[in-house]
Amino acid sequence: MFVDEVKIKLIAGDGGSGCTSFRREKFVPMGGPDGGNGGRGSDIVFIGDKSLKTLVDLKYKKIIKGKKGENGMGQNRYGKNSEDVVIKVPLGTTVYDDDTSLIVCDIISDGQSVIVAHGGRGGRGNKSFATHENPAPKFSEKGEEGEIRYLRCELKVLADVGIIGLPSAGKSTFLSVISSAKPKIASYHFTTLSPNLGVVKLKNNSSFVVADLPGLIEGASKGIGLGDKFLKHADRCKVLLHMVNMTSLEGNDPINDYKVIRNELKNYSEKLANKKEIVVASKMDMPDASENLEKFKTAYPDLEVFEICSLTLLGVDKLLNHIDKTLKETENTLYNDNEFEEEVYIKFKKEKPYTITKDGDVWVLKGKEIERLFKMTKFEEDEAVLRFARILKAMGVEDELEKLGAKSGDDVAINDYLFTYKG
Repeated sequence: MFVDEVKIKLIAGDGGSGCTSFRREKFVPMGGPDGGNGGRGSDIVFIGDKSLKTLVDLKYKKIIKGKKGENGMGQNRYGKNSEDVVIKVPLGTTVYDDDTSLIVCDIISDGQSVIVAHGGRGGRGNKSFATHENPAPKFSEKGEEGEIRYLRCELKVLADVGIIGLPSAGKSTFLSVISSAKPKIASYHFTTLSPNLGVVKLKNNSSFVVADLPGLIEGASKGIGLGDKFLKHADRCKVLLHMVNMTSLEGNDPINDYKVIRNELKNYSEKLANKKEIVVASKMDMPDASENLEKFKTAYPDLEVFEICSLTLLGVDKLLNHIDKTLKETENTLYNDNEFEEEVYIKFKKEKPYTITKDGDVWVLKGKEIERLFKMTKFEEDEAVLRFARILKAMGVEDELEKLGAKSGDDVAINDYLFTYKG
């Protein structure tokens, strides 16, 4: 099964909680704190694997979860870090954040490793909070929550040459005679439903990868037929081999056929339309092919057209040598001009790491750092609560609430919890 697009939910591992502990050995006066830190939660990592050709494995993994780090223990014993969750994906996999549609990573080389969801760090034990002012802290931290992400993975086959054209133009037959690939070949339209890859080796020891892309039809760039689902695969190819069926016995018009595909390429993207193109006149063994070819050359006088017959191998060697030469002269570009959006942050002043709004009678406090602090605080420990309050005050939360008109006794919400403001 060829699967080239999946959506998945990733939940990286939570960090282990730190430990609140004190030395209690006999004959050891003033033992002091000895609570260890928690271990890191597991990251979720994508690794490129050249042996994979489809995303079918991910299709059945709707949710991928990491493991929690081990909790810290007494006697300064740190919790064990969890092993990362490693997911192998085929080369050519582009990973998007499904919420923002921004690219997270692009896997294009074998063994390339990218962390797509970060595990939470372990909470600190009370030993880590010991200071001269407070040599025996009676609190520790919870582990940080692992990152939760919704991702969309798209596979765009990596090939040097992409064969494009209308259905039944002879693309699969051509691939079968120039490589050891065994694509399905039949006399009806849409025989090819997924890209087929083949490796071509020439007598001069050169080699290149060719992709037989499913037949396109008018309106493909708008999703008609097999749609733009397979136009994206052509995006990764260095050179496009545009195959035109020169016989009109099947009711087609070679001149219009070429025009239809060119329009679809332009409608999909300018970059795809501007890729280096080699035009091939196929099925030249048919009775009316030569006559149609002359009309085609008259309609498109600026095109260099290569004549082939895959069954008799007419013109195949000449075409392959030209492809090899063209590939060596063509620069490899994998991405669209605007495929990666560089995020630039310009701060004219120091921004507050939180926002305060009012929902009815409740003040709502939001902010990544505050919510992270809240989740890692052990509210069952009195000193941890005092530390939480001190940090909020140092961040200016109390002053900001006072400026906004908060009064003593008002409710302040962080996540789903309510606190009482004491002005």
